[in-house]
Amino acid sequence: MRFAQIIDFKTDRFDDMDRLMDEWVDQTKGKRTATHSLIGKDRSDEAHIVEIVEFPSYDEAMKNSELPETERIFRDMVALCDGTPTFTDLDVVREEQLNEATSRRFFHEIAVGGNLDAVDEIFASDYRDHDVAKPTESVGSQHIRSDVSGWRAAFDFTFSLEREICQGDDVVTLWTWTGTHKGDFMGIAPTGRQCVMTGTTIFRFKDGKIQEGWWHEDLMGLMRQLTG
Repeated sequence: MRFAQIIDFKTDRFDDMDRLMDEWVDQTKGKRTATHSLIGKDRSDEAHIVEIVEFPSYDEAMKNSELPETERIFRDMVALCDGTPTFTDLDVVREEQLNEATSRRFFHEIAVGGNLDAVDEIFASDYRDHDVAKPTESVGSQHIRSDVSGWRAAFDFTFSLEREICQGDDVVTLWTWTGTHKGDFMGIAPTGRQCVMTGTTIFRFKDGKIQEGWWHEDLMGLMRQLTG
């Protein structure tokens, strides 16, 4: 079971604390078992800091705490704090990657399902779109609506999401698209052919909405299948 530890403390020397944490990350490289760390500052009290550290399991967290580097850094950390930090140990019973879920919602609900009303729910109004098939970037969520409508008019299709990678505000999706050509597409009359295309999409999120997207698809391969 995944494990998380909440460290709650107060300090007026956050810059020194920040450098100390960077030092711990550097010194425990290849040794530590922590997988993710999030540090937040209380908006109503800048001296109040909360750190959430994630581990694969409680046992792995204990191994991390036994590292000599961790013990030394903790002593230095306490010296920078106003009082002794408090620790809350949590077994993770549910985890939601919200950006990842929103990204999947685009592929399944909007692109395949055709729910264009959801575009404004998950895309920023000033969304910026970069597509290798277009000469310039597009700005505005209306372009997503237009692109989806065009693809749905030309093909009956599905997406298979082969892999999704989340890092920071970015979600990278490697996908396989399978479609049957039923309408005009880039000047090609309907052929009835079933085609397969692979690609990668990167969505950058801001405030819970997709702010920017990059599309890399094998459009040339698709055209060969339609005209060959």
